[in-house]
Amino acid sequence: MKRIAVVGAGTAGLCAARRALENGYSVTIYEQNNEIGGTWVYTDQVGTNEYGIEVHSSMYQGLRTNLPKEVMGYPDFQIDGYDESYVPSKAIENFLGAFCAKYQLEKYIRFLHYVIRIMPKDNRWEVVVKNLKTGSVDFEMFDYVMICNGHYHTPLYPTIKGLETYQGQQIHSHDYKNAERFRDQSVLIIGAGPSGMDLCHEISKVAERVTLSHHMPETPKTQFRPNVNQKPDVAYTKGSTVVFTNGEEEKYTIIFYCTGYKYAFPFLSTNCGIYVDDNWVRPLYKHCINIEYPTMSFIGIPYYVCAAQMMDLQSRFTMEFWKGRKELPSREEMLQDTEQEMERRFAKGYKKRQAHMMGEEQIHYYNDLAKTAAIENIKPVMTYLHNESSRRFLDDLLHFREDVFRIVDNESFVKIN
Repeated sequence: MKRIAVVGAGTAGLCAARRALENGYSVTIYEQNNEIGGTWVYTDQVGTNEYGIEVHSSMYQGLRTNLPKEVMGYPDFQIDGYDESYVPSKAIENFLGAFCAKYQLEKYIRFLHYVIRIMPKDNRWEVVVKNLKTGSVDFEMFDYVMICNGHYHTPLYPTIKGLETYQGQQIHSHDYKNAERFRDQSVLIIGAGPSGMDLCHEISKVAERVTLSHHMPETPKTQFRPNVNQKPDVAYTKGSTVVFTNGEEEKYTIIFYCTGYKYAFPFLSTNCGIYVDDNWVRPLYKHCINIEYPTMSFIGIPYYVCAAQMMDLQSRFTMEFWKGRKELPSREEMLQDTEQEMERRFAKGYKKRQAHMMGEEQIHYYNDLAKTAAIENIKPVMTYLHNESSRRFLDDLLHFREDVFRIVDNESFVKIN
């Protein structure tokens, strides 16, 4: 029986393991925490944990999903038991627990096992893993590897001239747990993605004043509290003074970075063939399969997607090729396919660091995966509802979570509140 190593027991790892098991593989899931759920597991810890391992979770107190639960389930396993569409983070953790129980995945998980290194060896994969409880290190051999470690764990900081002279606090949203440390402070929030917008609202409840700095082409229609203003990008800092690209200056006691995360695979040896180029993970066929070693796949790299739905699609896509039901193109053909896709994205204005950003592009990506592997696609309604939710988020941040949706059929949904 061929062996598959799955790195991570979060949303991606659990569905990857489920699909690998149903295809007859022997599966081992390595999880560095002592429970399933990945980033959905809340912890008060920041920095490193008691084992000296960096804390992966970016959960904070009181978080509710910014996507409706109707698009957050797996295609054949939905999130039930809630009338509202926007549910507490604990609901997702419970959902993943129920999924794990249904497919009896826990017996395949090695908790508190930290993957030190994965490297190609004799046409297989050597996985070096440390048992965090005992300190022992094992060397295991696998035929395939599915990388499911997520990408919301390694903070990305912008390069800003003069930051070394800044005299206040600097915090990344990865380490945000609640708004208390911002009480009565003057706060500059850099970045207006989902976290920046959400946390701007939360922090403005207690801060003296808040500035949201971003380069969105259109100012969000959301009405923030009166103590919030919006500015363009930061040009440079000098001491506690921040100078913006429009020439305006203000002083702040805290700079709060909502600037996203870096893709990081510190456990992959350099001869795995994978490298990260300005947050573009290369070289991947269809954002998923390692072109240099097609027995390695990455589940969950694209973002602004229906994550669990896409991860299941990617897992099924991978299985079609690994089981030999479909034949992968040659290395040259896969590289050419990837190059053509990126040229198309660049022509539409995407930057290299947005190589895996989907959003409005997501339906084309799902269609491509399904067509290429001749497998069942994600229902189009998922994309339509995701896009509607994203629009509502920008237009009415303070109230969009009051929306309640219901799926009507594969193509349509209704808003009932």
